[in-house]
Amino acid sequence: MRIIAHGSYLPYRRLDRATIAAALGIPPAPGTRSVASYDEDATSMGVEAARIALANVPAELAPEMLLFATTSPGYLDKTNATAIHAALGLNPAIGAYDVIGSVRSGMAAMQLGASSPVRTLVVRSDVRTGLPGGADERDGGDGAAAFLFGAPGEDDVPAQTKVLGRGAATLEFLDRWRLPGEKASHVWEERFGEHAYVPLALSAFADACKAAGITPEQLDHVIVTGVHSRAVRVVSKAIGVRPETLVDSLSATVGYTGAAHSGIALSDILDRAEPGQRIAVLLLADGADALIFETTDALGTIKPRRTVAEQIASGAGGLSYETFLTWRGMLDREPPRRPDLVAPAAPPSLRSEGWKFGFVGSRCEACGEKHLPPARVCGKCGAVDQMVTERMADVAATIATFTVDRLAFTPSPPLVAAVLDFDGGGRFRGELTDVDPAAVKVGDRIEMTFRRVATAQGVHNYFWKGKPVT
Repeated sequence: MRIIAHGSYLPYRRLDRATIAAALGIPPAPGTRSVASYDEDATSMGVEAARIALANVPAELAPEMLLFATTSPGYLDKTNATAIHAALGLNPAIGAYDVIGSVRSGMAAMQLGASSPVRTLVVRSDVRTGLPGGADERDGGDGAAAFLFGAPGEDDVPAQTKVLGRGAATLEFLDRWRLPGEKASHVWEERFGEHAYVPLALSAFADACKAAGITPEQLDHVIVTGVHSRAVRVVSKAIGVRPETLVDSLSATVGYTGAAHSGIALSDILDRAEPGQRIAVLLLADGADALIFETTDALGTIKPRRTVAEQIASGAGGLSYETFLTWRGMLDREPPRRPDLVAPAAPPSLRSEGWKFGFVGSRCEACGEKHLPPARVCGKCGAVDQMVTERMADVAATIATFTVDRLAFTPSPPLVAAVLDFDGGGRFRGELTDVDPAAVKVGDRIEMTFRRVATAQGVHNYFWKGKPVT
């Protein structure tokens, strides 16, 4: 019932809300929203959040189970968590499961992780988009969060938080819904949502405080979030906490990230909290859920690779509304005048799972030469079948040479391809993403990122690209 490590991922791209207003001729709203790039989805962002969370976790504390929560799964009738499992290079004996369908699924995964009998990695990720000009488009955001929960009995593990109490309230009512295949959700009017949510939230929060043995005034940080902004505002004032303890909702910079949002907000607080502080998370979505954590003296022992604040600061604006609509599939543009893409076949994908999903290369035991992709025959000394596997996804690289290709098709032209020399050996030729073509240069430092390269014939082709180190 304790959090060992945490981390969040925010996409590099930002869309200024004033840009939406200018394009549609509507009143402008302040701030920006985070935008998953054309080559990102809930699965790829979940991988990145987990990598950030696990970057400094010792090998002996590796997850023993993986849960993935989202409202925007890449696949239906197929487990998406298995791709995250493969990209992280987890042990095949570890189970990976989806907890999908609604924003509340994110809190459900946290509850399951907190009560799991084994060390559990909870990944929460979402791509949130509504119809053009709507509130979901304007106020939504994309992102992911990940939490590693310790197993019972691991008293020697430096847990950063412990769960003091929890509460829940459930009622069947129609406030937000989306049928399979629909692009955007339907939302009932605001007064009804407030009427339904407020008593549920008050009940769940009161039960959590009672279970924790504290009063609302004793909380140090309070996160109130949910699918209904008006109800969230009302509840925030009604739960009896000190106003200064209510945390920033990140609405001005990131937007509402659905199943990931309360996780990103919690991760942001853990980035800067102090030991001995009490943190409440209250979610309004198809009912209400509350969790109360207390930070321990081990807070900060295992730090994420990047904080939420650092990622907010490093985001890039300037995204056009037309590009945003294209990436979201809301603007059907002329396709490239080239043969249609062919879906990756299942058998070769299975045979090369370690390379395709885990970016695992090979190292020659005879001379130490590294090969990307992995090889049986060493290109340097000619040794045959004297290779050991080596994961390269977390190794930084340097641009040896590059080209800016204005003829090759990409949803974010121009395409930037580079030859990367990895620290400690190994060379790879591949595509760069989240990069400014005018600023890239030889010698730039690059890290690998898991992306959805393309989708063809209903199959997502996941692989790795390089991006500038931030």
